[in-house]
Amino acid sequence: MIAIAVLAVSADEIRRLVPLSHEVVEAVEEGFRRIAAGAVETPPIQRLDVPEHQGEVDVKTAYVRGWDSFAVKISSGFFGNRAQGLPTGNGLMVLFDSRTGVPKAVLLDGGHLTTLRTAAAGAVAAKHLARKDALTLGLVGAGEQALYQALALHLVRPFERVLIFSRSAEGARTCAGEITKTLGVPAAVLTDLERLVRESDILVTATPSQEPLIQAVWLHPGLHITAIGSDAPRKRELEPSVLHEADLVACDVLEQSLRLGECHHAVDAGLLAPGRIVELGTIAAGQRPGRTDPAQVTVCDLTGTGVQDTAIARLAYSLALQAGAGTQI
Repeated sequence: MIAIAVLAVSADEIRRLVPLSHEVVEAVEEGFRRIAAGAVETPPIQRLDVPEHQGEVDVKTAYVRGWDSFAVKISSGFFGNRAQGLPTGNGLMVLFDSRTGVPKAVLLDGGHLTTLRTAAAGAVAAKHLARKDALTLGLVGAGEQALYQALALHLVRPFERVLIFSRSAEGARTCAGEITKTLGVPAAVLTDLERLVRESDILVTATPSQEPLIQAVWLHPGLHITAIGSDAPRKRELEPSVLHEADLVACDVLEQSLRLGECHHAVDAGLLAPGRIVELGTIAAGQRPGRTDPAQVTVCDLTGTGVQDTAIARLAYSLALQAGAGTQI
């Protein structure tokens, strides 16, 4: 029997080797372009809920024709972990050879690569849909993903001010401090969500809410919203009428967004026709226009797709090989 060596890369190594960067954003954007080109095979997300522990587990994967490898990602979100001093997100990725199905690497990232690829997707959305002169970022939620959304967005839209709303006052203060420390941008905590929305040029919602937080009457000309928290059928962060009122509604994968996320709630409510929804990849590929007017209100509903995981896993594996990192097992 032929021995097969698999590269195991630890979370510490991955955090050191794969920082949030333009390279990460470009890798994820290329994944979206491949979706638009019809080159991606991806099954529906497999999901497990663990309600008594406020937990959820997702399995995502995607094969891109022409790429030499693909990833299978298992990620968990246990929202009571913070009280125990543990991160809410965790997981790992396994990279397989596309020609043989043989495992090439186990990336024990502890959820870090998921955090990066989700943040990068938000940056891709803002790159194509937010105003180029956007100066104020509003964050709804103050967890790790909210922080990384801010860091990624600053790569494509270098805002000058951040406003943060969270049900956790301590979490909001911590997030504000990290943003100011890392980006040198002033960040303020607000307790008035309506004020935050009205003063924001870009709004990112990053919560596990199952009740709408953002109201349509708060929308204003030029606002862009990226909603990333609603990655399950019961979750929602936006009133369905927000999508009805928006001038442009985008998503990552249309078929998936009609089952989960903000789009599915608006469609089910009869407030959004599926034909109005544009896949982000078609905009990134130049097949469809993004923002065409500074006054437009735009919304991007990101539910998360396996092509993002394959894209960042391949990048992490390449960087690990270049650095001689990991352990052969």
